[in-house]
This record gives sequence, C-alpha cells and structure tokens, in this order.
Amino acid sequence: MAPTTTRVLRLLSLLQDRAYTGRELADRLDITDRTLRNDIQRLRELGYPVHAERGAIGGYRLGRGSTMPPLLLDDDEAVAMAVAVGLAEDGATGIADISENVSRALAKLEQILPKRLQRKVLALRNATAIGPATTGSREPDAPVPAAVLTTLAGAIRDTTAVSIELGSGTTDVEPYRLINWQRRWYLVAYDLETHSWRAIPVAQVHRAATSTRHFGPRPLPDEDLIAFVMRHIASTGWKVHARVTVLAPAETVIARINPAVGVVEAVDADTCILLTGADALETIAIYLSMLMMDFRVDGPPELVAHLRTLASRYTASVESAP
Repeated sequence: MAPTTTRVLRLLSLLQDRAYTGRELADRLDITDRTLRNDIQRLRELGYPVHAERGAIGGYRLGRGSTMPPLLLDDDEAVAMAVAVGLAEDGATGIADISENVSRALAKLEQILPKRLQRKVLALRNATAIGPATTGSREPDAPVPAAVLTTLAGAIRDTTAVSIELGSGTTDVEPYRLINWQRRWYLVAYDLETHSWRAIPVAQVHRAATSTRHFGPRPLPDEDLIAFVMRHIASTGWKVHARVTVLAPAETVIARINPAVGVVEAVDADTCILLTGADALETIAIYLSMLMMDFRVDGPPELVAHLRTLASRYTASVESAP
C-alpha cells in the first residue's frame, strides 16, 4: 500500500477526472473499503467536497465547495495553464483590471512547476510576442496543437533548425519568433529552401521536429517582427483580399486602421490605395464602413456586389423614416 499522503493525492487526482464507484476506487488504489472511506474523510477535512451516492449507480464524485482547495494537474495541464495565464499577464485577454491577480497566479504556478516543465513554459513565453489589440469584428480562431508550439518555442530558445510539415510539403526553417495575435499564432522564420523570411501561420503546421543543426543570428527582415507579421497578414494572410482607393491622405488612413487590416500606399496628397483582407467579404465591408471616408472599390467584383446589396438594404431602411 502506498504512503497515506501519496495515496490521498492519487485519490484526489482520480476524483478530478470523473465519478467512481467505491469498488473502482479501491481497486485502482489497491486498498480496502475501510481505507478508502478514511481517505475520503481526509479529503473532506482538507476542504474537498467529496459527495457519496448510494445505489447501483452510486459512488463518489468531487462537487463544488465554498472555498478554493488546491488542484492537481498533470504535466500537460500544468503547462497549458501556465502558458494561458502568461498570455493573460501579457494583455492577450483585453481585460484591464486583472493583471495583478494574473501575475500572482502565474508566480504560484511557476514556483511549483518541475524544472522540466518550467523550461517548456519559459521557452514559449520568451519566444512569444503579442500582436496589437483590435476593436470591432474578430476573425474566427485558428487553434494550434500545444505540442507544435512547445517544439517551436524550444527550437527558438536553443537556436535549432526545425523541419515543419505544411499542406504544401515539408520545409526546413530557422525559427526566430512566435507572434500571438487575435488568438492566432504565427512563426517568423527564415526558410532554408527558398532563402527568404516568412510569417508562417502555425495553424497550418501539421508537424514540427527539431534537428541537430544550430544556427547563428541573421539580419532580421524588420526590427519590429510584430510589424513584419502584421504586414504579411494584411497582404497575404487572409482568405479574401481587396484593393480600395480611399479619397483621403495616406497618413489619415494609416491612423484609422490596424496594421493587420491593411497596407496603405500613397497615390497623391489626397488619395491612397488600401490593400486589405479578411476571412470573409462581410468583414471587409465592416472595415470599410468604419473608415468613415469616401472610397472606391477596385476589386474583387464579389465585394462590389456585396456593397451594392448593403447599399440597397440601407437605402430601403430609411426611405420611410420620418
């Protein structure tokens, strides 16, 4: 039989997963029914609300209590929690008044993490930069596997080349930075096959494997790698793109938009070209309405048709207004 403390912690770990019958718990822990009842009582005395139900489908389950007792997390859960809390501390939540509580929670997590997990968490935090906050419509999430993120972060920490598998095939890259923006992840890397800098959507990376080859620092494509990624997103990172002539100075338009929404090119003192994109035409229409400036859509034709539909709908909505 395991020592009492170890056994009780194992019992708590089981109960955090799901409800168990007494016989299941006794068998899993290799203890008697009497020892199980004693261990259940120990958990209750520590503040864990363990509920017992009689009958053929009865058993033990962990309920909600009036206080917050300690939690038991496995390795993957601990890393996920620490990374999520770390992103919240960096401002990724958009909530203004929780930073102090988040910092305290993160400090507690990092204090108890084993060294092997601390390295994973710190590698991902140190390798990650947070993109600018945005307002208005948010694009759909693009979730990524945690294993891919931790592999890329470790390679950035160790300056080790990585082989990544994309939909278009496998390529070797030198990873430099992870950028988190709008719940999406991008890898800034130097592609060893095309000999070019790339901002790779991590959601498109099916597999990542580190190599044994280390690399030295290269001149970066931009001193501000967040800006580099934002320009990439605006010009190539969306499902649909549009070219719009805005009847306003380029400086005025730049001041109104998020860097990831579009790239602005001056035509003359009073006109500029806006190259923009989104995952849906409807989102581009929202962006354009938020400009509060006169504009002309140069393409695509589908966006022109959508704006004509919106114009007719808006016109009809006010024709009978007093």
